Amino acid sequence: MKYGLTIFPTDYSIHPAELAIAAEERGFESLWVPEHSHFPVSAFTPGRNEGGLAAEYYDVMDPFVALAMAAQATRELLVGTSICLVVQRDPIQLAKQVASLDALSGGRFQFGVGGGWHPGEMANHGTTFEGRMKLLRERVQAMQAIWTEEKAEYHGALVNFDPIYQWPKPRQKPHPPIHVGTNTPKLFHHVVSYGDGWFPIVPAGEEDEAIEKLRTLREQLEAAGRDPATVETSIYMCPAEEQVVRRYAQAGVARVIFRLEPEPRDAVLTAIDRLVGLRTRCEERI
Repeated sequence: MKYGLTIFPTDYSIHPAELAIAAEERGFESLWVPEHSHFPVSAFTPGRNEGGLAAEYYDVMDPFVALAMAAQATRELLVGTSICLVVQRDPIQLAKQVASLDALSGGRFQFGVGGGWHPGEMANHGTTFEGRMKLLRERVQAMQAIWTEEKAEYHGALVNFDPIYQWPKPRQKPHPPIHVGTNTPKLFHHVVSYGDGWFPIVPAGEEDEAIEKLRTLREQLEAAGRDPATVETSIYMCPAEEQVVRRYAQAGVARVIFRLEPEPRDAVLTAIDRLVGLRTRCEERI
C-alpha cells in the first residue's frame, strides 16, 4: 500500500514546499493538489463566506505552481493533480505544462484528470457539462500524441490540429501516469481506454460500493485485453480510518490519499504526525 496526502493550497495554509518536505521526511509517497479556476457568482456559489462550498474551494492556488514548489523542495516525493480539470484547459498548453513539470522534477509527476462537476465554471471556459467527458477523452489523447511523437497531430470531433512540434517531452516514458477521476462505473471505459489508474473519491460509509466498483473495473479491463495489475487504484479518502485502509489493502487498492485541512504549518504538521501513526498501525496489520 502507498500513502499520499492531499490539500487545497491557499495563501493561509502551509506552504507547498514546507508540506512536501514534511511529507517526504515522514515517509509519505506522494502529494496531490486539486484545482478550480474560479466560481461564477450564483445561488450555488454565492461567495466564500456565504454558505455552500467551503472557502478553500474559492481560494485554491494553481496546481502546477504549487506542485512545482513541492517538487523543487524534495528529491523523491511524487507530485500529482487531484484532479486537473482538463476540460477547462487548452490541451497544447497543458501538454507543455505537464511535460515541463515531469522533466524538471526528474519524472515524479502523476497526472490525475477529470471532467469536473460545476457546470457554470466549465461554461465560462467554453465547455458544456453534457459534452465534458468526450472532450476529456480527446484532450488526453491529443496530449498523449504530443508527448510521444516528434510531429504530433490529432483529428477528433472536438480537438483538431495538424502536425506540430513541442518540447520538452516528459521524463517518464511514454508519459506520466494518467489517473482518471470518476466514481461512476458507466464511465469506466475512460479508465480502460486511456487510463493508467482509477482515482475515485470515496465518502465514509461507501467502502463496500467502492470495492465492488473495483471488481467491475477489473472485469472491464480484462475484457479489453488489459492486465488489471497495470492500472493503479488510488482512493481519496476522508476521514482517515485504520480499518478502512486495511480493507482497501486487502481488496488490492494501490494507494490511499489522506486529505489535510488547509491550515497553517503547525496544525498541518500535527495532523501529518497523527497520520504517520495510523499508517504505521496499518502497515503492521496488513
